Amino acid sequence: MTREYPTHLLRIDLSSRSVASERIPEAWLERYVGGKGLGARYLYTELEAGTEPLSAENVLLFLLGPVSGLTPGEARYAAVTKSPLTGTFLDSYSGGSFPDRLAGSLGNHLGVLVTGRADEPVVLSVADGDASIEPAGDLWGVDAVETCEAFPDAAVACVGPAGERAVQYATIAADGGDHHAGRGGAGAVMGSKRLKAVVAHDAAPTGLEALRERYERRFAESETGRWQSASGTLETIDFANEVGVLPTRGWQAGRFDGASELGVEAVRDRADEREREDDAVPGGFRIESDDGESVPRGATPIMLGAGLGIDDFDAVATLGATCDRLGVDVITAGNAVAWAIRASREGLLERNLSFGDEDAARAVIREIATRETPLGNTLADGIEAAAAEFGGEDLVPTVKGMDCSSYDPRGAETMALAYATSDRGACHRRARPVESEALGRAWPNDRARVAAVAGEQNRRAVCWSLIADDFLEDALSHDLGAEWLAAVGREYDRAELATVGERIWTLVRLFNVREGFARADDSLPEALLEPQTDADERAGTGGSALDPERFDALLEFYYRYRGWSDEGRPTRETLRRLGLESVVDDATPVPETDAESVLDDDSDRHPAEVTDDD
Repeated sequence: MTREYPTHLLRIDLSSRSVASERIPEAWLERYVGGKGLGARYLYTELEAGTEPLSAENVLLFLLGPVSGLTPGEARYAAVTKSPLTGTFLDSYSGGSFPDRLAGSLGNHLGVLVTGRADEPVVLSVADGDASIEPAGDLWGVDAVETCEAFPDAAVACVGPAGERAVQYATIAADGGDHHAGRGGAGAVMGSKRLKAVVAHDAAPTGLEALRERYERRFAESETGRWQSASGTLETIDFANEVGVLPTRGWQAGRFDGASELGVEAVRDRADEREREDDAVPGGFRIESDDGESVPRGATPIMLGAGLGIDDFDAVATLGATCDRLGVDVITAGNAVAWAIRASREGLLERNLSFGDEDAARAVIREIATRETPLGNTLADGIEAAAAEFGGEDLVPTVKGMDCSSYDPRGAETMALAYATSDRGACHRRARPVESEALGRAWPNDRARVAAVAGEQNRRAVCWSLIADDFLEDALSHDLGAEWLAAVGREYDRAELATVGERIWTLVRLFNVREGFARADDSLPEALLEPQTDADERAGTGGSALDPERFDALLEFYYRYRGWSDEGRPTRETLRRLGLESVVDDATPVPETDAESVLDDDSDRHPAEVTDDD
């Protein structure tokens, strides 16, 4: 079945057990497209400043884009909410069969908006363009694998024990824990609403096969496509170790002696198969572990292997499968255990923990997911919460409450800027300039460095609104997806879509500004102001402490480039330029004086003034 262009949204109120279909304002579809963009528009409108993330008043959106399931690669959906971990806007993405089946089940709807709180655990069943709220029964309390197995003829997105217990980095798991909307705690919000699972029953939509095949060929010929086909994200650990940006033993070093035991060759030796093995863009490697089958991504060997000093691949795969079943983010779980080990070494905990101990790491992860011990209960609220309770604020780097991931920015100052300015807290997926800088790319000046970060943030905002796999960026970069949108009846050119990306990024910033975030929240973590312990052993390859003055200069330039004030607030001029002046509310502080621009005169980031009239 070919999917019609979606123009509606299903609104679910769990408190009243009501389901309603509503038309999405046409201006919103035009200016925000779907996914991240539409999620930003709804979240800014639906929530009042200061809404408690785990309250009934918070909303949770499961959103698709107008070409979800049609583009090459793995389909994605966006889970959008206010993060319980950071208090920021949160958009988290997951692939697998669920977004495909959700697209087929929603009919003329672009997503589902969930508000309220059920009086007992429930399941949301979606089929034929409608939804029903049903009792979860004895599914409450079981893990992600068992929950998905309860619906053998459907695709499921669910919470595990971590989400039920409001662990603030709980995930929304799909495909038996193979895929997760991971970072920031969307699973905790879902669990707080007593929503155990969303079940999509209908088959995935079809259509645009010729266009898909052409882009599959284009992607396969790109550098990213060749890398994805050969190894996927698991090659990340090999790259990070080679260039000295691998966060090792709780962010103390930049290289790990056991990295070769965890990299892609080790995975190939143990893998049974790959997801979508016959697809032009194959998926991850499927591994059998002591805690069941899993599909480890790049973050698994990085954060649960090198990060914890464990060089046994089977042990790392088992830790990953444990996180998958419990529904807890592998990145923050790894960082939380690393923090606990370092805190133990510093004498801050009454517990003896060591790097390299897989059994102890697994025990702490289970304690976090179940909140069954004082340490686990505190770590379940995040590393900053644990540091506030026990000390050790400078052990593991965090930004806006979210711990850093995958790459140590002491090997790449542009990566430090990307972490600091990321909208949901430290996140390597918003922009990855480290992949160029660590390999010796020489940007000519600070404008080019800032443009690399901001430009990638804007492009990803567009990708995540389509929603397309962000690894397709190479194949979409020539027009940012304009050809795909034209194929479903939406006409844009590349400059217009560049503006869409900037508009979305700016609206998310307005949401965070309204929540009280400012320049101080874009600062460098204390943990990065000390050099890596192995920096002297590899002079010239990075690892030295970041320079706060140098960073502040880059941040200042970034704000000016974006048209934000010195405090990081979008100015009136910027809002007018992006058509956001009629969107911003009185609770959001907006500077009346405009920032000095650093844009080139011929920049395509100067759109005609538009309005967002509803």
